[in-house]
Amino acid sequence: MDESQVNDLIEKYDAESRYRKLSGLQSKFITAWLVCMSLFHLYTAGIATMPITIQRAIHLTFAIVAVYFLYPACKKCSKVYTPFYDIILAAASFCVVGYIAFAFNDIAQRGAEPLPYEIYLGAAAIVLVIEAGRRIVGAVLPFLSVFFLLYCYFGNYAPGIFEIRGYAFERIIQHMYLTSEGMFGLALGVSATFVIVFIIFGAFLSQSGGARFFNELALAVAGDTVGGPAKVAVVASGLLGTINGSSVANVATTGTFTIPLMKKVGYTPHKAGAVEACASTGGQLMPPIMGAGAFIMSEFLGVSYLTVATAAIVPAFIYYTAIFTNVHISARKDNLTGIPKDQLPVLRDVMRSDGHLLIPVIVVIVTLLMRYTPLRAGFIGVLAVVLISALKKNTRMNLAAIIKALEEGARGALGVAIACALVGFIVGTSSLTSLGLTISNNIVSISSGSLILTMVMAMAACLVLGMGLPTTANYIVCSTIIAPALIGMKVLPLAAHLFVFYFGIMADLTPPVCLAAFTGAGIAGASPIKTGFTATRIAFASYLLPYMFVYNPMILMQNIVPYEFAILVISAVAGVVVLAGALEGWIYRGLKLYERCALGGTALAAIHHNLAVSVVSTVLIAAMLLYFKRTVNRAEV
Repeated sequence: MDESQVNDLIEKYDAESRYRKLSGLQSKFITAWLVCMSLFHLYTAGIATMPITIQRAIHLTFAIVAVYFLYPACKKCSKVYTPFYDIILAAASFCVVGYIAFAFNDIAQRGAEPLPYEIYLGAAAIVLVIEAGRRIVGAVLPFLSVFFLLYCYFGNYAPGIFEIRGYAFERIIQHMYLTSEGMFGLALGVSATFVIVFIIFGAFLSQSGGARFFNELALAVAGDTVGGPAKVAVVASGLLGTINGSSVANVATTGTFTIPLMKKVGYTPHKAGAVEACASTGGQLMPPIMGAGAFIMSEFLGVSYLTVATAAIVPAFIYYTAIFTNVHISARKDNLTGIPKDQLPVLRDVMRSDGHLLIPVIVVIVTLLMRYTPLRAGFIGVLAVVLISALKKNTRMNLAAIIKALEEGARGALGVAIACALVGFIVGTSSLTSLGLTISNNIVSISSGSLILTMVMAMAACLVLGMGLPTTANYIVCSTIIAPALIGMKVLPLAAHLFVFYFGIMADLTPPVCLAAFTGAGIAGASPIKTGFTATRIAFASYLLPYMFVYNPMILMQNIVPYEFAILVISAVAGVVVLAGALEGWIYRGLKLYERCALGGTALAAIHHNLAVSVVSTVLIAAMLLYFKRTVNRAEV
C-alpha cells in the first residue's frame, strides 16, 4: 500500500486527517499561524502565565481560524486552496472568539452580565464553533451539542423527569459564551494547557526520529521470536500510542509497516489487522501520557496527573499482557515463525544509533515524579528533545525540522481544541439544568441499586457514544453524565472515571463501528467486520478489567495492602494469559471443548475481585497448565 492509499484510508476513518494541502501564500500563512500557536503555548507553559480564561480564548481563536483555513466544508470542496467564504468565516471566528480575550477584564468586572451586542457575538461564536466541529470531528458531536443547547431552551416540553423550566435565549448565550461554564470551560482549559504541550512534545519526538527508533527497537527485541511481527506491532504501537492519542492514526502509522510483516510470516489478513488495532488502541491506556484523557481526568477529579498515570500502570500492563499472550499462543498454534535474524536490526546498533531518544521520555517521567506540573514537564520534554537529538547527526533537528514539529504539533491539537469547545456546550447544559444529575439518578433507579447492572449500562453507553465521538470528547461527556451514577453507587471516583475512559477507548475495537479495526482491515485488505470481531476476541480480557478495578481499586494503586495486591495482580495476569488460550483453543496443545470451557471459567474466576477466589483460581490454573503440558504427546496420538 503506497502513501496516497494510506492517506486516503486515514481520511476515511479519521476526520482530523481530511485537511487541505495548501500551497503558495495560503500555505505560508497557515504554517506561520500554526507555528505561532505552538510557540504561544510553549511560552505560557514554560516562561510566563496568563489568566486561564484569556489563554483558553486565545487557544480557541488559534484553533478555529486554522480549522476554517484547513478543513473544507464538504467532500467536493477544494482541498488545495481556501475559498474566500472560508477566509471570511475564519476572520469572523477571529473576531467573535478573540473578543473574549480582548474584553475579559471588562466582562469579569460586570460579573459576565451581557451587553446587548454580546448576545449576537455569542450566537455567532456558537454557530461558528459547531460548524468548525462538523468539519474536523464529524457530525455526531456537533449534533449532540445542538441537541443539548435546544434542550436548554425547549426543556419545558421535555417528557417526564427530564422536564425543566426552559431558559431564555439571552441566558443560554451568556452561560455558554461569557462564563467559564460553556465553550471556555474546564475541558478547553485542559486542551489549552497540558494537552497541546504534550502533543507538541510528541511531534518533536517524531520529527527527531522517535517513530523510527520505536519500530527498530521493537524489531530488534521481538522480531525473531515466534509470531515476531505481531509482537513487534504490540510493542511499537504501544510505545507510539501513548504519545499519539488517536487509535486510527496510530494504526495507519505503524500498521503500514507491521501488517505486511505479519502477513508475510503467515498471519491471515484479518488477524494481522486486528492485532495492530488492539496494540494501537491500547496506547491511550498506557502511561506516561495516555493521549489527552489523563490530563482532563486529573482536572475533573482534582488530583495530580501523577495519581492518574500511576493508577493506570497495572491495568495497562494487564491489557498488553493479554494482547501479547494471545499473539504468542496464536503463533504457536499455527506454527508461525519470526523474521530471520539476518533481516533484523541489531539491538546494540539500534541503541547506539538512536537510544538517546529515550532520554526525553525519561526526562518527562522524572519531572512528573519530582512533582512538576504536567505543563512544565511537557515544556521541559520539548526542550530535552531538541537538545538530546542534537547529540547525533542522524537525529539532529535543523530549523526546518523544528518548524515542521511546531506546525504538526499545533495541527494535531486542532481536533482536541474544537471537540473540547463543543463538549463545553454539553457540560454547560449539565451545569445550567442539572441534567447530569438527573441522568445519573435515573441510571441508579433503573438498575435498582445493583452495581453490576449500573456498570453494564454505563459500559453500553460509553461504547455507543464512542462509536461517533473522539476519545477525549467521549470521556468528557461520559464523565459528566455517567460517571456520577457509578460514584453514587459508592464507587471510588478515580475508578469510576477510569471505567468510562476505558470503555470510550474500547469503542474503537467494538463492532459495528470500530474505526481502529476498520483502518487495520483497510491496510491488510481484509473484511472490516471480521477484523472487528477478531479484535474484540483478542482484547476480550480488556473488557473485564474495568469491572475488576471498580470492585477492587487496589489494582489502581489505591489503599494497597502489599500481599493482597500481589495476589490480585498475579491472579489477574494468570487469568488473562489462560483466557487467551481458552479463546484460541490451544495451550501447549489443542484443547477440547470441555477443556476450553473449564479453562475459560477458571480464568474469569481468577480475574474476579475476591481474594479467596483469586487464590483458588490461580492454583487451579497452575494445575491445568501442568496437565496440558504433560498430556501433549497423548493429545498428538
